[in-house]
Amino acid sequence: MTLALEIKGLHAWYGESHILHDMNLSVAKGEVVTLLGRNGAGRTTTLRAIMGLTGRRSGSIKINGVETITLPTHRIAHFGVGYCPEERAIFSSLSAEENLMLPPTLTEGGMSVAEIYQMFPNLEERRFSQGTRLSGGEQQMLAVARILRTGAKLLLLDEISEGLAPVIVQALARMISMLKAKGYTIVMVEQNFRFAAPLADRFYVVEHGQVVAQFSAAELSTKMDELNELLGV
Repeated sequence: MTLALEIKGLHAWYGESHILHDMNLSVAKGEVVTLLGRNGAGRTTTLRAIMGLTGRRSGSIKINGVETITLPTHRIAHFGVGYCPEERAIFSSLSAEENLMLPPTLTEGGMSVAEIYQMFPNLEERRFSQGTRLSGGEQQMLAVARILRTGAKLLLLDEISEGLAPVIVQALARMISMLKAKGYTIVMVEQNFRFAAPLADRFYVVEHGQVVAQFSAAELSTKMDELNELLGV
């Protein structure tokens, strides 16, 4: 098994606040992994720590076997990592296509604009629309599409289904299935368990800044009582 991401003994801080406490997890290349947990458990901080966006970090974060714990964010991105934050960060003064074209190509193999529009036909229809005129679902698609253009093959997706209509959530699920079929590696933070459950190969449950349980998709049916206790699903 070739690991795209390996985290060992990770601690992370925001100022004086110690958020992650000895976090350990791994993700194989081509795998979809979901981080489950209550709000404030440390799931988003884990994604931000991978990208070097927290304050102080210690421990080990290896991307494709390379230690990145001491590297700045722009260097980490060049290892083919793309982060889609919960706030989406769409530039309101730019059109959808201008938003899409804004990030630079960081590694080889990024999707072309034609490939992106094939995956997200809504974005092609709205390519000349201002960022703020896009629906929440269209903004979310744009936020993900923008990463795919950079060449990122390890995608960190934070609550991409939150607050969206069911039809858009279904479209995002199809997108993740297509990306997995293309060999992308995906780490998702999700509160919507119904969205995440059919998509993920494995699950980590995070509590108080550390992993307290992990299981595979095949074990899901036998773990529901434990999940109900941990998450209140």
